[in-house]
Amino acid sequence: MLFQVGGQGTRPTFFEMAAAQQLPASLRAALTYSIGVLALRRPFLHKVLDYEDEFFALLMLVLESHSLRTTDASFSESLYGLRRRALKIRVKKSDTYLDSGDRIHHSGLEKHQKVLSVVFLVVLPYFKSKLHSIYNKEREATLQATLWGRGNESLDNADYIGGGESVIFPERALNTEASTVTLKKRIQKIIAAFYPWLHASNEGLVFAYQLLYLLDATGFYSLGLHALGIHVCRATGQELV
Repeated sequence: MLFQVGGQGTRPTFFEMAAAQQLPASLRAALTYSIGVLALRRPFLHKVLDYEDEFFALLMLVLESHSLRTTDASFSESLYGLRRRALKIRVKKSDTYLDSGDRIHHSGLEKHQKVLSVVFLVVLPYFKSKLHSIYNKEREATLQATLWGRGNESLDNADYIGGGESVIFPERALNTEASTVTLKKRIQKIIAAFYPWLHASNEGLVFAYQLLYLLDATGFYSLGLHALGIHVCRATGQELV
């Protein structure tokens, strides 16, 4: 199935790029809803919902890897008739008076560009989703503690109260577990403190690149494509056959 949005030339329109970028999020929402409905009749599917991030990341890893290997495009880009092309700029002494567009040449993706494309398409969104989940949980815990107080913290070691040598090993196990929990909570608090700044910086860069692309000031729709030196172009008629 192929979607065509219009426009002329090899450069995709802003709306084509935006639609291709939003497709994975729409696909995830549809899958999550469908699995949630099916879980009402098949309770074992609740395990899939418990590991929603991992399940969707694995699915997208398979789809993106196969699409990049066969079409030189991400899964969503291939549906819109788009292809990724490695950007090469050739500068010669005789080309001094040529326009910059005449010096830009495109070629097929190299292996490392395909691998890094999968990282930007699957791995980084997965970690972003996990960080967002940790931030939400920490924010809810902080709000709950503000409203209701922290009355249960003093009960952490209550089950290990006793005397004599018989409690030495339980106390050591408790101390090890308590230190692990404390370290985990500290990491979560650090993430909760820095995540809003990371998220704001990321959204700012996304907005800047999209605005520049809309104004035809850059050929890169995102920072990831710019870092990889990749232009997204329309596929030729031969490639679509």
